[in-house]
Amino acid sequence: MKQLFLIVAIFGFSISFAQKLEYTDGKIFQDGEQLSSFETKNLMKTDLKALHLFKKAKSKESIGGFILGLGIGGTVADLVMGLTSDDKKYPTVITYAGVGLMAVSIPILSGRKKMVQESVDIYNAGLKEQNKTLGDNFELNIVNNSNGVGLRINF
Repeated sequence: MKQLFLIVAIFGFSISFAQKLEYTDGKIFQDGEQLSSFETKNLMKTDLKALHLFKKAKSKESIGGFILGLGIGGTVADLVMGLTSDDKKYPTVITYAGVGLMAVSIPILSGRKKMVQESVDIYNAGLKEQNKTLGDNFELNIVNNSNGVGLRINF
């Protein structure tokens, strides 16, 4: 039971002091420090919609990059075979397939940066205001527990 309480307390503490993420130049930063994809996924676990969108963008990037690399590799391999062989047959079907794969990868790769930006925006929108003042930003809630009904004021 103590371990469960400790885990919940640490998790709650990390959420309560969550910082906003910034997406610039294709990289995600938190307090000026660049985050890896793994760290970003761990931060976004609190917001499932943002996490789903981020994972979708990363899988789109992986698939598109693989197809683009396959197309470039096939084209270059066919070029090398055409330059080094005696019959000098270039371009062959491999080149056309490589160019086709490169063309297919363009629509797959497009829009991934926008998806990452949207996921960061959704995550940042889910964070609560850290600086609360009594003047204009306080919360009044009615709470109910085993001891009865009460009021809770956060400021």
